[in-house]
Amino acid sequence: ALISWAMHRAAAAGFIPMTTPDLVRASVLEKCGFQPRGEGTQTYAVRDSPLCLTGTAEVPLGGAVMDRTFDEAALPLRLAGFGHCFRTEAGAAGAAGRGLYRLHQFSKVELFAVATPAQSEALLEELLALEVSMYEELGLHFKVLDMPTADLGAPAHRKFDVEAWMPGLGRYGEISSASNCTDFQARRLNVRYRPAAAAGGGKAKTEFAHTLNATACAVPRMLVAILENFQQADGSVVVPEALRPYMMGI
Repeated sequence: ALISWAMHRAAAAGFIPMTTPDLVRASVLEKCGFQPRGEGTQTYAVRDSPLCLTGTAEVPLGGAVMDRTFDEAALPLRLAGFGHCFRTEAGAAGAAGRGLYRLHQFSKVELFAVATPAQSEALLEELLALEVSMYEELGLHFKVLDMPTADLGAPAHRKFDVEAWMPGLGRYGEISSASNCTDFQARRLNVRYRPAAAAGGGKAKTEFAHTLNATACAVPRMLVAILENFQQADGSVVVPEALRPYMMGI
């Protein structure tokens, strides 16, 4: 129900629905800013192969636009990928390492966009607004964090995290993020765009695009937030109204 609801909301917002593969080339992971062979990596590598299990649909979606040049009029390009995520969770310990909060495999709907530099800042706000509207629709209690530079990964120029209240942990837990990677990934993936014709009708030179990503729905943590916040005194759980059409009315 969560996946169907998230894909429906994304498609209604203009995102092209896609199903992404579980296996990706290590080279694409690296171009997206991950370290598949590094020490303490979160990536599962396939022995005697250039392939890895992907940790997020962001990577195969990045691979889908690799080495492409878009006309400026075709941007922003909005993609919504449903895929499986595999993570070693190296270093995970404590209560959050048990149960549904951290898993080696889970399903997720990921939003990915290609934009011009002039569009990317507003597009980040659009991604965040979509996430906020979705979690409000579910009735979750959450907060949005504008992440400081020291907490950004290599690809992100700016990132917002969304954390929902999780009674079992006694704190807010991350359920989503939205990042503007500007041209970090685009330079490595060779994703370009051709600006509209210059004055005088000359052919404009191609430039690097900007890429953005956001989590629409990471299933396990959404389940944690829903099951813990909507549990009733008798142990039953009230299903958020937005999900009921995808659960045959339950």
